[in-house]
Amino acid sequence: MKLSFESNLAYQQEAIKSITDLFEGQPMEDAAVEFRLSESGSLNLMINGVSNNLVLSEEQILENLQRIQAGNDMEVSGKLDGMHFSVEMETGTGKTYVYLRTVYELNKLYGFKKFVIVVPSVAIREGVLKNLQITHEHFQTLYDNVPINFQVYDSSKVSTLRGFATTNNIEVLVINIDSFAKDENIINRPNDKLNGQMPVEFIQATNPVVIVDEPQNMETEKRIAAIEKLNGLCTLRYSATHRNHYNLTYSLNPVKAYDLGLVKQIEVDSVMEENAFNDAFVSVDSIQATKTKVTAKITISSNEKGGVKKKSLNIKVGDDLYQLSNEREVYSDGYIIEEIDAVNQCISLSNGNLLYKGDSQGGLTDEVMKFQIRKTIEEHLRKEKRLNKSGIKVLSLFFIDKVANYRQYDAAGDPVKGKFAEWFEEIYAEYMAKPAFKELDRFPVKDIHNGYFSQDSKGRMKDTSGETKADDDTYSLIMKDKEKLLGLDNPLRFIFSHSALREGWDNPNVFQICTLNETKSDIKKRQEIGRGLRLAVDQEGKRTYDRNINRLTVVANESYDDFAKALQKEIEEDCGVAFTGRVKNKQTRTAVNYRKGFEADPRFLEIWEKLKKKTTYKVDYKTDELVVRAAKALKELPAIHAPSIRSTKVQISMTGGGVDTLYAGDKLESYGGYTWKIPDVLGYIQSKTELTRSTIEQILTQSDRIGDILVNPQLFLDLSIQAINRTLHGLMIDGIKYQKIGSTEYEMSLFEAQELEIYLNDFSFKVRDANKTIYEEYIPLDSGVESRFAQDCESSEQVKFYFKLPNWFKIPTPIGNYNPDWAVVFEGEEKVYFVAETKDTGTPYVDLYKLSADEQLKIKCGKAHFNEFDDLEYRVVSKVGQLVR
Repeated sequence: MKLSFESNLAYQQEAIKSITDLFEGQPMEDAAVEFRLSESGSLNLMINGVSNNLVLSEEQILENLQRIQAGNDMEVSGKLDGMHFSVEMETGTGKTYVYLRTVYELNKLYGFKKFVIVVPSVAIREGVLKNLQITHEHFQTLYDNVPINFQVYDSSKVSTLRGFATTNNIEVLVINIDSFAKDENIINRPNDKLNGQMPVEFIQATNPVVIVDEPQNMETEKRIAAIEKLNGLCTLRYSATHRNHYNLTYSLNPVKAYDLGLVKQIEVDSVMEENAFNDAFVSVDSIQATKTKVTAKITISSNEKGGVKKKSLNIKVGDDLYQLSNEREVYSDGYIIEEIDAVNQCISLSNGNLLYKGDSQGGLTDEVMKFQIRKTIEEHLRKEKRLNKSGIKVLSLFFIDKVANYRQYDAAGDPVKGKFAEWFEEIYAEYMAKPAFKELDRFPVKDIHNGYFSQDSKGRMKDTSGETKADDDTYSLIMKDKEKLLGLDNPLRFIFSHSALREGWDNPNVFQICTLNETKSDIKKRQEIGRGLRLAVDQEGKRTYDRNINRLTVVANESYDDFAKALQKEIEEDCGVAFTGRVKNKQTRTAVNYRKGFEADPRFLEIWEKLKKKTTYKVDYKTDELVVRAAKALKELPAIHAPSIRSTKVQISMTGGGVDTLYAGDKLESYGGYTWKIPDVLGYIQSKTELTRSTIEQILTQSDRIGDILVNPQLFLDLSIQAINRTLHGLMIDGIKYQKIGSTEYEMSLFEAQELEIYLNDFSFKVRDANKTIYEEYIPLDSGVESRFAQDCESSEQVKFYFKLPNWFKIPTPIGNYNPDWAVVFEGEEKVYFVAETKDTGTPYVDLYKLSADEQLKIKCGKAHFNEFDDLEYRVVSKVGQLVR
């Protein structure tokens, strides 16, 4: 299968625009220049190349940055923090797609051609390469097959950098930071294949736009210096967890992404032992060696106030666990620490037991992990049974800390199953024997699970850190299998991998993540859930936004509260935001059922018959009015300034406190007298607005701003297009006209097809009088105003019937589909059928001007749509009483 990409996701467009708008006013014809690079050697060769060129001054960049930040409701920078610009995007929201498309946009808008993507690891490098490959056709369609070359830097093929520097196409180079951060790297040494040049000079000469993926991993002095040495035109930094927010242009933090439904909801299924303190429990958490001593950190069960509890403590040779457990009898014989071996990472007990790091004895450790596997399989099969009908493949990911638990090798070197693989197959066979899951028994059990681990020279799986050369093939294999794994005919459904699996691999259809550790997992929660946050895709590669489908279940060997607190703390520390209440407890997930027989209820049928017809629309506006309004919008644009260059002078001050700088003054050189090459003004605006050339000419003429084209053509054009499009959308919706599409209507079967589940929260409404609505027990609601409206509908004597319109009930509009809130049968002096939109603007009646521009426009479309329906009134209210007027 082939993944499908959406080109019009608003949040991604905003992230892209937050970077491209930095260069507003940059003339396209000056964005790329030719250079000559001298190669030392007997022939003294001269290489002609193409490099990026920036005309804008830092002052203009700062003005653009401040306008972007204000528009994105962010703190506005008082000064430019160098030519570094940061974009914050939560894991799973398409960060890589955004910066790859930004490459195309920067070329289209300004003509920049040379780009270097710097990555911190093999995994991310493989992920970027895969994204370049799978998005290529998509971007070629969007950008008129613009020529582009992309490559991964290979130190054995440094001569390819000559092509990077010399071609006149878009060139994208993906390079690992460790390939150029040290002086001894091949790229930083003179090379005979390049006539004595250092390979890095070919990159430096192009003045590339440098894109840094996961920059928080590249904040050491050496790595910062190495990136600066690339001589970038600017550095664009993309991450979900920035350590430093240099000139932040856009922020989609975890809370925003979660609330907007751009990532999966998270639920935690906690698997913990209770009252299992009958054995002598010992787990080895870590072993540390210093010059003078070797110690270990272990967990035991100890006599504490209130009963026996698990306790972590540091031990040394000679310690008696009987004493350390506050004289628990089970440790009285054979639990003296005889040896701590730092080389082999193990401890020896006086009873002869040998425990390695990660091992444990006593308690119900194996039972807990086996039960985790059982819960994961059960959750997986329930989702698979439901989602396969929609063409959605369900995957589960097991993190394990030791390969031996999944795959072992006998004396002959042949593979044998470890305990996890044996447990998995045993439990899976149990479920396949149940009638409820028989339909899913399509493949041999050996084919539905597999392990992704690094291998040694004999092809045997082995433990690694996740960031070594040995991991290259592993990550490559995972990335190459990414689309295969999404096919329903591919038997693999359960993936076992090392806990070292980090950023760089994820799959949109991971619905379960289970961490199988003999001790409590120390993987960061954001890293753990990040492998499964992406929204699911179907067999056509299309993303689904149904929140009832997009639910990630984490099967954890710790309490829900501990998991939630740890996740909240990480997000607060990483992003500076609170995440309170957004991690859902799986136990509070509740099905939403429709009341039996509601579809035959006369009161339901009365209003459903009135609103079930589908419509289409056409727009009608007067060109003369567009010209007048757009000309006024252009006239009110801010002053257009000519490009300039600023020189800032500082004095160096050296004191006992260190080296400091003292501001001395600025010098500004303006290009106001420069004669700029004027582009095809009418053609350019026409391509962005689809208006006729004559209409555009009238708008420009009446605006009295046409002279600004001579001052700064590109800036004027960009700002003008924005103003014209804002005016055009408003007029289109003002003049919109809907009409019913023959006999086309919403089918009653859609109610039966949708399976809903919600999490109970403060907004959930429990139905007491089911006869007044279509719901049996709960109504799925998103806000306090909706919850109050439902409560008032139920208690009102005048409301005879009401229900929340399903999310598949959509009205088409020029700016996207619109889903109204409520259908209400109201009976006062006469019977009235309402469609109600509920909003709370903090005013006695809804103040539409306090809503966002998109909300206002969609409400206008809602009114126009329902105007075509007889005996049906559309109202925007904050409470039921406002229906009476």
